[in-house]
Amino acid sequence: MNSIPLPQLLANTSNFVILGALILGSLGALILVLVLLKFFAVWFRARLANAPVTWGSLIGMFFRKVPYSMITDSRISAVKAGLPFTADQLEAHFLAGGDVLDVVLACIAADKAGIDLSYDRACAIDLATKDTGKTVLEAVRTSINPMVIDCPNPSSGVTKITAVAKDGIGVNVRARVTVRTNLDRFVGGATEETIVARVGEGIVTSVGSATSYKAVLENPDNISKLVLGKGVDASTAFEILSIDIADVDVADNVGARLQTEQAEADKQVAQAKAEMRRAAAVASEQEMAARTQEMRAKVVEAEAQVPLAISEAFRSGHLGIMDYVRYQNVRADTQMRESIADDDGPGGNDGKI
Repeated sequence: MNSIPLPQLLANTSNFVILGALILGSLGALILVLVLLKFFAVWFRARLANAPVTWGSLIGMFFRKVPYSMITDSRISAVKAGLPFTADQLEAHFLAGGDVLDVVLACIAADKAGIDLSYDRACAIDLATKDTGKTVLEAVRTSINPMVIDCPNPSSGVTKITAVAKDGIGVNVRARVTVRTNLDRFVGGATEETIVARVGEGIVTSVGSATSYKAVLENPDNISKLVLGKGVDASTAFEILSIDIADVDVADNVGARLQTEQAEADKQVAQAKAEMRRAAAVASEQEMAARTQEMRAKVVEAEAQVPLAISEAFRSGHLGIMDYVRYQNVRADTQMRESIADDDGPGGNDGKI
């Protein structure tokens, strides 16, 4: 086997090292080019907007599966609006499950409207309203542009609240409540449903304390004043600006209807009591008839003892034949008189034994 000279072996080894270095350098250059192609546009856009984001932050967000382009654009929007939010702040809120775009837009809107809303407070509101159908941006917009709540809520199927004045006349009332968001109480504060319930309670109280329905129709603003005086927006996420009575009309005479229903109920009770008395009377009559029959049976039983007593008197010698004849004559005379009495009219007693 031929041996390779040492100088040639060293030359071949140097060639392999150079080739490996060239390959590694090419791979590094390729990776650098890919990184530049992937992140350069975003980095350059942030640099031009004077809201720079470091290459390390961009690469780190990529590996943490954070939308670095959205984070960078949100930072650009905040910086251009005069809010120096850092990329780390925005990334931390995204990783916590928040909506970075809504938070940034809400902070910008609050800053332009002169509303005191810090970034941390906006993040807290955003996380608190997650999956509730509400957003921090909506809260800020409602704080800037108040919204109107219908009372009662038409979606519940009821269009008016019915209350009864002291004279028994019902009044239908529909109110519109103008509110704006109270950001300090937005987290943990009651929602629109509480506002609607409290305003409805105030309407019923106000109408119920009126002496007449006419007073309600003449001065519907009294309802607004009383409801506002009750502080219905306490512990809610809103601040009530005004309560306007949109519609008020007469419902029906609830007092008369209730009196009619009460009279009908009293009549039914009286009829029931009368029926009870009639049934008791019928039962008493039947009881008396039964007792009468019982007495008659006792009389018949006693009369049946008379012949036996007469026989016993004959045997014992206490009754003679002439006594018996006189008894028969008296009895015949009595039967004749009773028979004559029966012939005189239907009201006579038959007297038959």
